[in-house]
Amino acid sequence: MLPQEIIRKKRDGHVLSEKEIGFFVEGMTEGSISEGQVAAFGMAVFFNGMNSDEAAVLTRAMMRSGDVLSWNLDGPVLDKHSTGGVGDLVSLVLGPMIAACGGYVPMISGRGLGHTGGTLDKLESIPGYNVFPDNALFQRTVREAGVAIIGQTGNLAPADGRFYAIRDVTATVESIPLITASILSKKLAAGLDGLVMDVKAGSGAFMASREQAEALAQSLVSVGNHAGLRTSAVVTSMDEPLAPCAGNAIEVREAMRYLTGEHRDSRLHAVVMALCVEMLLQGGLAYDEKAAEGMLFKVLESGEAAERFGCMTALLGGPSDFVERYDEYLPQARSCMEVHAPKSGYVSAWDTRRLGLAVVSMGGGRTRADQSIDPTVGLTSIARVGQRIEQGDLLAALHGTDEAATGQAREMVLDAVSITPSAPDVEPAVCFRVTDGS
Repeated sequence: MLPQEIIRKKRDGHVLSEKEIGFFVEGMTEGSISEGQVAAFGMAVFFNGMNSDEAAVLTRAMMRSGDVLSWNLDGPVLDKHSTGGVGDLVSLVLGPMIAACGGYVPMISGRGLGHTGGTLDKLESIPGYNVFPDNALFQRTVREAGVAIIGQTGNLAPADGRFYAIRDVTATVESIPLITASILSKKLAAGLDGLVMDVKAGSGAFMASREQAEALAQSLVSVGNHAGLRTSAVVTSMDEPLAPCAGNAIEVREAMRYLTGEHRDSRLHAVVMALCVEMLLQGGLAYDEKAAEGMLFKVLESGEAAERFGCMTALLGGPSDFVERYDEYLPQARSCMEVHAPKSGYVSAWDTRRLGLAVVSMGGGRTRADQSIDPTVGLTSIARVGQRIEQGDLLAALHGTDEAATGQAREMVLDAVSITPSAPDVEPAVCFRVTDGS
């Protein structure tokens, strides 16, 4: 087989065979197919797409390009993946909650991308927390804590790693079949029994429209199930930050407030519960939604979910008393600047992407892959859509270390908000579920 003939076939809109896709993925992994050929293949798929069968074959081939984990545990192995947003700290609380209910969650997460926050960046604000443990420690943490949130190992779906890096610099990231294969190949390699996708829609999401988000959710569910992984999806709103805050250490602090019961924001709670219920049903740990909600309420109120987070943190090198003393361990910015409403009215909309970029501009995210980040910077007390405010009221608080950068971020926050005389219709945080890919 010749790589250029496979590229030509897809360029001309034809369906690729399992052998052709397998050959191309093997060549990507071994390096016998050039970067230019990989880029051309990605562009051909970007313009001509793939059907569900092709996407499933591509997913399985990339999954088999490296290690495939296996588990021998006394409960279902479950995971959740989000397509990314602002103030999305769900993974930090969901994993421990599912573990406390009898599931096992080997969650392989990523760093921030563009305006969105990354779970690994958040966890690295915890002193000593090792986001790249060896396989033995990873498996021990999953067995003992029930949850381990870590980064992708070097040999887990390596074909996807090479393909994604090339897609990222050739403007072919936004392809539904390629996004689907990229996400699911890593999840299949993690040896899961079930996966729930949190597909974001709105101004802070990569899929801005509800129609785009639904198409991606359907693709993920259809291909995941086709590839042998029990998959469902929940489409959720990202037209305002999920939590009323954004930033790495700031979001870990908010997650601790949630787990300990100090404060549970209603929008964040709605999404956490919807995803957790879906996971418990998928894993056979609850027989209906009401039973699942009861289990989740119990592990939150008893403190067992918080204990699971503490156990995971200690096993992965963090402080053994982190949950009890999180505020002492998490770093904080040197200064705080309040952003006040320029007029009275109702908060009718946020440009959520711009809020995420405000955090990046203060050093809380990357504009280059090799950059380090400041875990202390970010936003708190973000006013909710639908909230009535008077001129001079607090819109958000900026936590920064550089006065000029914080001042620039203040202008971005003011540019991001819309204030109107009448109250807007507030979209619910949870939009709808996709369970069969159709």
